[in-house]
Amino acid sequence: MAMVEWTKDGTVAIMTLNNGENRHNPVWCEAVLSTYEEIMADPEICSLVLTSSDPKNFCLGVDIEWLGKRMAEKDWPAIEQWLHLNGKVFRTILMSSIPTVAAVTGHAFGNGAMLAGACDFRFMRADRGYMCLPEIDLGIQFAPSMIEWMKRIMPYHFFLKMQLTGQKVGANELEKYNVIMKACENGEKTVEEAVAFARTFNKPRANMAEMKNRTYKHIIDIMENEDPKYYKYDPELAKKGITPIFMFTR
Repeated sequence: MAMVEWTKDGTVAIMTLNNGENRHNPVWCEAVLSTYEEIMADPEICSLVLTSSDPKNFCLGVDIEWLGKRMAEKDWPAIEQWLHLNGKVFRTILMSSIPTVAAVTGHAFGNGAMLAGACDFRFMRADRGYMCLPEIDLGIQFAPSMIEWMKRIMPYHFFLKMQLTGQKVGANELEKYNVIMKACENGEKTVEEAVAFARTFNKPRANMAEMKNRTYKHIIDIMENEDPKYYKYDPELAKKGITPIFMFTR
């Protein structure tokens, strides 16, 4: 089974993450991007559903084992390169010229929550699994653009609560604040509902792309002009308190 694969359901592409906790590292990023390219090469595809084959997890975010090893080796260039690549994944999903729908069938923590947040719409199972931003307890910061695209999917006060407490939030509460379209009965129903919703779309790709270009211009500006300085380890910047987002700050 491939790390990431896709199947076609009429005009809907279903991209499935197959690597257990689906931790983000360079190999995972490349797999997502190459699979997305395959999907977009099919002109019949009008929407994308992103989900996971793991019964417990949608995506648990950063591959801590990979990152820890790079940090121990002080391989800052490799980490910087990965951060740029991971940013490309988020940008690709956010700016897709077809609607993107996350079918959150398990835990979505950290970068996994960010991945779901980068999608246009979200459905989530209610019987198990949480969305959580644990960075506050891990001593990790968000890239500036992450804050902006998460603010677009939930009330700002609710985002602040998630960001500053690190609390786990279930589907029913997320539905209450319109973070997700629907809290579904179980994982199977979550994918079913997401695909049914995705099937309603048949929008021109060019118009969708331009709509997002104008709507998310401020986010792209931040991605291009602010995020990069937080990807690089620079001793002089560190003295000014500007440290890479992966550096522990507690």
